[in-house]
Amino acid sequence: MRRKMTEAVDLSKLHGTEDVNRALETCAKAGRFADGDLARILAHQQQSGGELVLFPARGEDSSLQTSTRAWEGFGA
Repeated sequence: MRRKMTEAVDLSKLHGTEDVNRALETCAKAGRFADGDLARILAHQQQSGGELVLFPARGEDSSLQTSTRAWEGFGA
């Protein structure tokens, strides 16, 4: 956590607090906190001039993944 907060502070020195706060808000809404996510989202927002379009998370009921039922009994 400390490293990610340091990254946010460093990015705010380069790009401004307002832009980094907006990117942090987007990270929170999207649940994106992996290494480099803040910098990528910040870069996208600066290049596109707008917000990211976030899609709601889908549950297993709406998955396009086929079931594994066809493999039942395989190797038996």
